[in-house]
Amino acid sequence: MKKEEQLTLMRCFAEVEDPRIGPAQLHNLEDILTIAICGVICGANDWVNIELFGQAKEAWLKTILELPNGIPSHDTFGRVFRAIDPEQFEQAFMKWIMSIQEVTEGEVVAIDGKSLRRSHDGLLGKDAIWMVDAWVSENQVTLGQLKVAEKSNEITAIPKLLELLMIKGCIVTIDAIGCQTKITEKIIEAGADYVLAVKENQGILFREMEWLFELAKQVKFEQVPHEHIKTVSKHGRLEIRECWSISDGDYIDYLQNHQDWKGLKTIAVVETEFRSKEKITRQRRY
Repeated sequence: MKKEEQLTLMRCFAEVEDPRIGPAQLHNLEDILTIAICGVICGANDWVNIELFGQAKEAWLKTILELPNGIPSHDTFGRVFRAIDPEQFEQAFMKWIMSIQEVTEGEVVAIDGKSLRRSHDGLLGKDAIWMVDAWVSENQVTLGQLKVAEKSNEITAIPKLLELLMIKGCIVTIDAIGCQTKITEKIIEAGADYVLAVKENQGILFREMEWLFELAKQVKFEQVPHEHIKTVSKHGRLEIRECWSISDGDYIDYLQNHQDWKGLKTIAVVETEFRSKEKITRQRRY
């Protein structure tokens, strides 16, 4: 980790309130948080390994940390992380990631929700943990994530996650659950663009797009201003993808309440054909 990145890390985490008082403050909170984060980055997966990392790197750590009483014990790491405010820590961590991670204009930021593997326990009646995260595919980094109670809560979590991210100039992609007018407002207000999947959960919008593209296909898109691209790839099976997009305002106006979708410029349909020796399957997405 570069010196300037380390200093940025400590500045960001200075905002986390120290829950300890008096003699319990044997070690600086910034030192504890910095060692823990560096340890996890280097592969430590529990408090004992984080303590061992600190001991192995103590000479280097002393060049950037105060460490008035040496490396904290694994019990100290555990007690401190149980006591600090998790939301403050999360916001500080995301602020640090955003400060050192350059997200360049035009990059795709994928917002997605998924359940954590092995987080479900039927015997204890424990439901799976659902997370909503923002993933930058080009840089291979997660910019931020939020825990939600269940999949349906993604709708309320996505706007909160967007508020924490600096996505100006980027393209945000979200599956159908994020196809909500309030979410598009958040994205546009942040200075980004969006590509949203439209499925049956957006009943009227889905049926109108289905109807509009069906009519355009019947006339082979003649007299319909559009763009078209076709790709063919083979990796085990043949995949043929075709995309038709319409950006003409007169056609966008056919959609009811189109003005509610802030920044709406284009609608598109993607048809995919998968060919293998056994069968041919087709898929259509809007």
